[in-house]
Amino acid sequence: MTIEQEIAAVRAQALCVASADEVRDALTRMAAQIARQQLPGPVVLLCVMRGGLLAAAELLTRLELPLRLDYVQVSRYREGTRPAELNWEVLPREPLAGASVIVVDDIFDEGCTLEAIVRYCLAQGAPRVLSAVLVEKLHDRKRTAWRPDIVGLSLPDRYLFGFGMDYKGYLRNCPAIYALPEQ
Repeated sequence: MTIEQEIAAVRAQALCVASADEVRDALTRMAAQIARQQLPGPVVLLCVMRGGLLAAAELLTRLELPLRLDYVQVSRYREGTRPAELNWEVLPREPLAGASVIVVDDIFDEGCTLEAIVRYCLAQGAPRVLSAVLVEKLHDRKRTAWRPDIVGLSLPDRYLFGFGMDYKGYLRNCPAIYALPEQ
């Protein structure tokens, strides 16, 4: 089976768990929550690449506060379907010391990646780090007691793709969020 055939089969079998409208509504709610925060000093929105790209871009269009944009690339999945050790690929270029940081990611699953990024920002001297995720997966396998500050959608414990989340590096561009069939 070619990758194109595999992707077509995945799309055909997937269940939509959050429509494009539900995703847009969640992002609007998230932006409103961010806007209500008292963020001191300069603000840096830090996109967690690659999954957080779409959520960060959509939040940028909804936020009216002055901010700078940067990104960090830390991966546990490396385009696979099973987590591995953290791999710090790109660190932020913007100075974080003295800045309030809004970290935006696609999904909060076990919590390791996002917690490590927040800790990194604090270690760099950010007085306030606000974490926002489009999706939190509902399960009891979290590897940390730490939780994100803002969650857009709470979705079932399934392999999810769409709106930034991938299936083997593909399908990030779906405007809705889908789940693979239960096995």
